[in-house]
Amino acid sequence: MTTYYLGLSVTYHDSALAIVNGQGDVLFAEATERYLQNKRALNCEPDQLFRVPELLAEYCPNPSRLVIASNWRKKRPLYESIVNKLGILSAPGLLKEGFRKLHSPLPNYQLHHMMASQRNNIERAGLNLTRIVRENFPECRLEFKDYDHHLSHAALACYGSAFSDAACAVLDSFGENGAMAFFSYKNQALTQLYEAKGLRKASLGLLYMKLTKLCGFDWLKGEEWKVMGLASYGKLNPELYELLHSVITINGFDCIHPSQGLFDQLAKLDKFKERPDSTLEELADVAFTGQAFFADLVSKLLNHLQQRSGNDNLCLTGGCALNSAFNGQITQRTGFKQVYIPPAPADDGCALGAAWLAYHENAPARQQPTNRGILTPYTGSTINNEAVERLLRFNRALTIRHLPGTICLETAQLLAAGRLIGWVQGRAEYGPRALGNRSILADPRDARMQDNINEKVKFRELFRPFAPSVLHEYADAYFENYHESPYMDKTLKIREAMRSRIAAVCHVDGTGRLQTVKQAWNPLFYELIQQFYRLTGVPVLLNTSFNVMGKPLIHSLEDALSVFMTTGLDALVINDYLITKPYNESV
Repeated sequence: MTTYYLGLSVTYHDSALAIVNGQGDVLFAEATERYLQNKRALNCEPDQLFRVPELLAEYCPNPSRLVIASNWRKKRPLYESIVNKLGILSAPGLLKEGFRKLHSPLPNYQLHHMMASQRNNIERAGLNLTRIVRENFPECRLEFKDYDHHLSHAALACYGSAFSDAACAVLDSFGENGAMAFFSYKNQALTQLYEAKGLRKASLGLLYMKLTKLCGFDWLKGEEWKVMGLASYGKLNPELYELLHSVITINGFDCIHPSQGLFDQLAKLDKFKERPDSTLEELADVAFTGQAFFADLVSKLLNHLQQRSGNDNLCLTGGCALNSAFNGQITQRTGFKQVYIPPAPADDGCALGAAWLAYHENAPARQQPTNRGILTPYTGSTINNEAVERLLRFNRALTIRHLPGTICLETAQLLAAGRLIGWVQGRAEYGPRALGNRSILADPRDARMQDNINEKVKFRELFRPFAPSVLHEYADAYFENYHESPYMDKTLKIREAMRSRIAAVCHVDGTGRLQTVKQAWNPLFYELIQQFYRLTGVPVLLNTSFNVMGKPLIHSLEDALSVFMTTGLDALVINDYLITKPYNESV
């Protein structure tokens, strides 16, 4: 019997679909936003009616059994059941406060909207897939499973790591019962150590959403990134720090709101929110202080986990694990010596986590792999040469050169000459980072390159930094306390002697959110950086996501051409084709 496991992340934001075969191998994993080209794909189901038939035809030929696994339990939690019965989760109900004010930095109506949106997606889980399978594979047997949300997070992190034994922390905005959970992982088994439950338990994710709002950004759009970038320009505001401390305290595994006075303290936070006359310096201080407070809280939690588990290995996941500014400090601030953060620690990653949970539940122990190495992030869609050849056929404006064997050298020469390059190779990345397959690349040596890309291509705030992609062999020479960062998940200090050499990827505080590049992980991207190193003596490239602000990473040839033709990119590389614009043929 040919069995495939289809994981669905049915969270109302960042939905995704993953496919795992009967041996536990990842065949496909990608966020819905890529196909829809709709940032975060809010309230969009992952099993899109027009997309899934193509995926099944490609990755699940003639299946006799499909196991559909979702990342949320169907059963309603107690509070949700109560407010649902009161009609508060309906559209008119959102105008009501509810039967009590929730202990949360966010107002009730926002939390109730999340619950209502979330429930809608949970109820629809697998609905489209069922129709598609009945129409295309009528003999196929369907099975449905649903898993705890935080367990799905943990499964992605632990099964995707190279560890056989680790402690796991899931730090999130919310789950079925709370915002955090902690696990022990050993011999392919996950054992829950603790889950935060109760209405007084605080959420680090919701706290950071509040901080994002104070700084004038939109957490619904996922603009927490901006807080981290802005924080580097600020300094500590002691008054704000103490106020935050009065809102949340740590006790063992728990983040706790005070039993009295919480709402008075939350109201005081609004003193620090963005106003029409706010200066960038004031908002940077808010960002710095909030980031410092977040780092202090998480350090306490992780130290408690390390002491409780006695383990030196940490798998960190959940939306809060995208805080690369803190991730680079973990081994210095806690007892953990090795840290693994998956490429998609937010809810898009739960699709693969749920699929793997179903696989491990069904597969006999002898069939379960003991160590796969770390998960490759390159599990998404491709742009094949047939699409480029179609462009060749109908193109009337662009210069297109086919350069098999020399594409890396030719591209490296353009980069060394200061050109901005859109770089598309192989399968798209799983998770939010561009890791050398859907990237915009540039020379990191020229500090002016930051403003150049922001003004000509990204059209975003000038305070946001760009990432260095560095060859692993040379990374220790460029970064202090170097640890591998395969998914651009850690921010580290750049050695002072090297900062002027890679000025375009050195943030104002002397840090860089690096991507470690090894030949075994991405041979072509490794070769490109190697060619650039031979030309310049610098084993680093500036790497940012191939998109414009407010849009996801590009998905199709048409997406790539749209960005290329409406921005200041100088050249576009797709597989082994080099494409240039007519007014820029000198490149």
